[in-house]
Amino acid sequence: MADKAPSLRIIVNSLKEVVNAFVPSGKVMQIVDQKLPGLLGNLPSPYEEELKGIAAVTEIPLGEIIAYNIFYEFFTLCTSIITEDKEGHLLHGRNMDFGIFLGWNINNNTWVVTEQLKPLTVNLDFQRNNRTVFKASSFAGYVGTLTGFKPGLFSLTLNERFSMNGGYMGILEWILGKKDAMWIGFITRSVLENSTSYEEAKSILTKTKTLAPAYFILGGNQSGEGCVITRDRKVSLDVYELNPKQSRWYVVQTNYDRWRKPFFLDDRRTAAKICLNQTTQEKISFATIYDVLSTKPVLNKLTVFTALIDVTKGQLETYLRDCPDPCIGW
Repeated sequence: MADKAPSLRIIVNSLKEVVNAFVPSGKVMQIVDQKLPGLLGNLPSPYEEELKGIAAVTEIPLGEIIAYNIFYEFFTLCTSIITEDKEGHLLHGRNMDFGIFLGWNINNNTWVVTEQLKPLTVNLDFQRNNRTVFKASSFAGYVGTLTGFKPGLFSLTLNERFSMNGGYMGILEWILGKKDAMWIGFITRSVLENSTSYEEAKSILTKTKTLAPAYFILGGNQSGEGCVITRDRKVSLDVYELNPKQSRWYVVQTNYDRWRKPFFLDDRRTAAKICLNQTTQEKISFATIYDVLSTKPVLNKLTVFTALIDVTKGQLETYLRDCPDPCIGW
């Protein structure tokens, strides 16, 4: 964090500017700085200790570090893909799209926060007793996990799900003292740290109450082990699984329920499916999944990075992305 502190200060200041643009009095940021840590109360260990450590090292107020972490509960637009080849080998890919409505730079046609997240992008190796427990692609200063895998066992990515009963309701309930749900970034990290199998991970992600609705995209280590879990805050609405016997050799998830049409200006799902069908199951690989995730509008102005995961081989590759014009804004 000492190394990334200057970049983190830049993005935190950008978020403050967005908030102050809506509430010019500065009172919202005053509440964030002075009262947010107290309002949220004790966060589960080790996240609270880590947040305090990040604040201490970067010399950024703890409330602003917490707010930076909360933003990921609201603004994460992503595309996640799990594929299975003819031999039953699974690959997991994702585009991390982040920063919509958080400031547009008219000079170079980019989202301000999207560009500021790129130098904060890190590959992390979580270890216990000098042995790797899991690996992740993340942003420095964020203590949850949105993209990760447990070598040899399973992979997991998290996409935001829009709902009227959204994450802001979960956070409000938390502030008011109802703390029986988990923060979505914390549950994914906990599963990656503690679960020992694909089935165990699927069970926890399906049953645990969460602060925000979400899509959990979970891949395993053998044929048929891949699914999209569509979550409301309190219940699972749908588990859509790979089924190679019925020619369902991939699953694709963006930010819309699979049984509903996506927003007409943001149909990344159809584009990804067309590309995968043209690629064919015989030719699926890191390179071809990267190509799918490089096709507009799957790749867009909000894309911070592309991550590729091979659980069986223990491989994680992360690439910072740019979408050259002409490129859709989200």
